[in-house]
Amino acid sequence: MHTITEQSAPAGPPVADMATLSLPALMDQAGRLQAAGQPAQAAKLYETWIAASTSQLRHVACFNWGTLLSTLGQEAASEAAYRQALDLAPGFAPALLNLGHVHERRGETDAALATWRQVFDAEPAPSTEHRLHALNNSARMLETAKRFPESEALMRRSLELRAGQFDVIQHYIHIRQKQCAWPHDLPVGEVTPNQFLLGTSLLAMMGLSDDPALQLLTAQRFVHERVAKPTGVLPLHGQAPARDPDKDARIRVGYLSGDLHTHAVGLLTAELFELHDRSRFEIWAFDWTVESQQPQRQRILKALDHHVRLAGVDDQTAAKLIAQAGIDVLVDLQGLTSGARPGILGWRAAPVQLSYLGLPGTSALPGVDWMLADRFVMPPELLPYCTERPVYLPHCFQVSDRQRQVAPLPLRSTYGLPEGAFVYCSFNNNHKFTAEMFAAWLRILQAVPGSVLWLLADNDTARANMLNAADAAGVARSRLVFAPRVAPAEYLARFQLADLVLDTFPYNAGTTASDALWMGTPILTRAGRTYISRMAGSLLHAVGLPDLVTDSLADYERLAITLGRTPARVASLKRYLAEHARTSPLFDVPQIVRDIESAFEDLVQATRARALPRLC
Repeated sequence: MHTITEQSAPAGPPVADMATLSLPALMDQAGRLQAAGQPAQAAKLYETWIAASTSQLRHVACFNWGTLLSTLGQEAASEAAYRQALDLAPGFAPALLNLGHVHERRGETDAALATWRQVFDAEPAPSTEHRLHALNNSARMLETAKRFPESEALMRRSLELRAGQFDVIQHYIHIRQKQCAWPHDLPVGEVTPNQFLLGTSLLAMMGLSDDPALQLLTAQRFVHERVAKPTGVLPLHGQAPARDPDKDARIRVGYLSGDLHTHAVGLLTAELFELHDRSRFEIWAFDWTVESQQPQRQRILKALDHHVRLAGVDDQTAAKLIAQAGIDVLVDLQGLTSGARPGILGWRAAPVQLSYLGLPGTSALPGVDWMLADRFVMPPELLPYCTERPVYLPHCFQVSDRQRQVAPLPLRSTYGLPEGAFVYCSFNNNHKFTAEMFAAWLRILQAVPGSVLWLLADNDTARANMLNAADAAGVARSRLVFAPRVAPAEYLARFQLADLVLDTFPYNAGTTASDALWMGTPILTRAGRTYISRMAGSLLHAVGLPDLVTDSLADYERLAITLGRTPARVASLKRYLAEHARTSPLFDVPQIVRDIESAFEDLVQATRARALPRLC
């Protein structure tokens, strides 16, 4: 008996007829084979025709053959087909583009870039679409490799070809932020100010403006354009059996993340997982973090009751797994940050879904109803610009880790810091630096003789641009000291060499602020109108130093200068932190965990009381 596939499969032409078969007829035959679920037969058809035909269009058939072989996982054969196409038609752009992707999948960065360059530098130029494909993929690869100037140059060429590419605009703005290349929206081609605004990513916007309306707009646009909406009803076949309240009344909490390792979120949450009260809560993680033997990764895994890997699992199936586990509270630790999977949340696999830590601001995700916060980071005037409702913790929104490993205290000379100088520092990522804030830092240095500013330099271009800014402001280059990236324990230890941490604005320090205060180094911040621009202020209130929170750039500068000129006052702040910081509400991690657990219980009880059906 024939199968349905065999019955529906079209018969191919006799081999003898291959030489006279036209390319359109070949493509039609191959297309029908593919539609019948027989891609291998379609590939064989192309192979046979190419061997028999003398058509001048054999390079097109070779290209199609290569794409079929690629879908069949035959990478080497696919590459050979593309190269055969190029032998027949040198410079054939589609074959060059796909050959570049073959190199990319193998990790052959330079070979992929060289192949794509043959497209966008070709004379005569191929189609605009082909050039854009080559330019944009090359720029993406260069950005990943941290070759930022080369990447930016190709983005500019792409935008000069076509202005309205919001994906490219997004990366162009952020790559300039990473390089401290101000202004971030340096004009290019016909890109308009409105296109620059609409093309700005949420992460970039958080570092550019403390206007909550703009952050909401950016989040909503991303969700509308990029986050797939669930279709149909979540299939809950084989749901977790109903629990007997007398035997197990524990609330099941699921944490959703791809950052449960040595990442800001993974560094902050390890003790949260460890301290959850197992008599009242059962702790699950649903994650797609890259597996490794990192100590932080292994510590987190050990702290969980259940761990479900979602790597390679589609969003709907992931939501089904969460629902089948009977999760009561699903905590999204990633929001719209890099690598996030917001599509999972849209299925509403848990009756309570909230965001925490990963995205310090509104996500505009329909599947997220709540956000853990405190009354400083999420004041009443911010609420109209947040799609989530706040769940207020009494003291501070941020949980941290009291088990951070610290290296021995280094010498100032180890890092090129002058003895006796007042050391300002900022170990935030360079993309958080703005022209306005960096200019303020330079004015602070000018007003405090002999002081230095100790910074991270994420890349050589950022370092050069910061030094150029110092030159323009008349500040000696020697007063900017650049710190290399080091292991976490050494990174923590060197905070003690600084006198005062200068926070960034509007993208405040979060984990970095916690690290500084844990090590006894005060941080000066400026609080704005958004969650992310109020993070460090929340920490300072919780640690007992609200006077280090300013509300304007002028006040920020004034206080930084005053502290730099009165080192005895800074020494007093350090003594206070040494004596009281680790016993303050900021670092009372057991209490913060209990506060979080109380919030979870209240949400679950309210949901159960309403007995609302699960929305799918």
